[in-house]
Amino acid sequence: MVWMTILSFLVTLIFILWRPRGVNEAIPATVGAILILLIGSVSLSDLGQITETISGAAITIIATIVMAIVLESFGFFHWVAEKLAAKARGSGIRLFWYVNLLCFLMTLFFNNDGSILITTPILVMLLNNMGLKNHQKIPYLLSGGLIATASSAPIGVSNIVNLIALKIVHMDLYMHTAMMFVPATLGLLFLAGLLFLRFYKALPRTVPVKISGLTAPAYHPLKTKSSLSLDKERSRFMRNILLFVFAVRISLFVASFVGIPVSVMAVFGSLVLLGWRWFHLKIPPTDMLKKTPWYILVFAFSMYVIIYGLHNIGLTAWLIDFMHPMVSGSLLHASVMMGTLLTILSNLFNNHPALMIGTLTLTNMHLNPLTLKISYLASVIGSDMGALLLPMGTLATLMWMHIIRRGKVKITWWQYVKITLVVIPPATLFTLVVLYYWVSWLF
Repeated sequence: MVWMTILSFLVTLIFILWRPRGVNEAIPATVGAILILLIGSVSLSDLGQITETISGAAITIIATIVMAIVLESFGFFHWVAEKLAAKARGSGIRLFWYVNLLCFLMTLFFNNDGSILITTPILVMLLNNMGLKNHQKIPYLLSGGLIATASSAPIGVSNIVNLIALKIVHMDLYMHTAMMFVPATLGLLFLAGLLFLRFYKALPRTVPVKISGLTAPAYHPLKTKSSLSLDKERSRFMRNILLFVFAVRISLFVASFVGIPVSVMAVFGSLVLLGWRWFHLKIPPTDMLKKTPWYILVFAFSMYVIIYGLHNIGLTAWLIDFMHPMVSGSLLHASVMMGTLLTILSNLFNNHPALMIGTLTLTNMHLNPLTLKISYLASVIGSDMGALLLPMGTLATLMWMHIIRRGKVKITWWQYVKITLVVIPPATLFTLVVLYYWVSWLF
């Protein structure tokens, strides 16, 4: 059973990385999960536990996707693209920094998956209408995708996986933010700086100020007599939507404090937005069935099954024996070693199951409370930032690849890895070291 489980995992990993004939990542992951079940490494009762573990995350991701689709229907992407182009004032360098700021803020407004779903179509549409060449689009799209995903580290509600793990280590959102916001934000600034240096020569020095082709959708609720009043009403309408989305975002934070499932608030917010759209645009919610990338959830569930099989054959026990001497040595060792471990695990089989196995390992090490907290936070940095080394490291990156392919922007896995190999390891290590110094000073 042990060797068959390991072999199934390795074969699955090879096919996910290889993707012959462009096969979707979810297909080899599903086949691998079925093999794990047939081998017997995961029982039917384990499937129930896995489903319970990821159900809240799955519902929240779907609700976030629904909100993004509603925003698209209202013409939100067009509106933001126009504002972004205007703010850049014809400078490709200035556009780079605005793109990264937008991606950071959108992750704080939604979560990393929602940010990718919202910002990537904006950027693809903007860059395509600017008439940039493919190699000129990549710096904006890739840096935006990396910053959007890594920005889930500063506060716990930016990533549903972080919320699941928070419950396991008995850590509230306030403590997470107090210990993590400063080092993670400094790490993001460092990452953005490295990306700027890496892409500096490829960035166009000038970009068009006025972008053609960014007209509002055919079905739009804001139609007035003059273009000036249309623009004012449209901006007011978009701000109202943003305020509502921000309120939903805050409600997720509040819900986690008072014990209400985060998924309940996310679903409530998406239902209200769906009703808002149906009232204004007369579009029923049935288009959600076609537009939602369901394969992401299939991939997540399948990878959980595979990693749970590895857990059942002794992976967690082996990690405890291997990591305990390093983690219990000092807080600096705890930060760097757990962050490095989760970086490796996340890039091997996605950050969702990696953080789960890492958290299970930590809770069985019998560490003192402060070492446990810094080890967990280091795990979050590894699974949110370090996981970006390979496209399969995070679900958000897989969604990002899917969206840019749909937008006819060509970027291969090798082009992606050539950039991340240079920027992700130093940025992750920098953040882990800053985390140690910040927590040592704070406590």
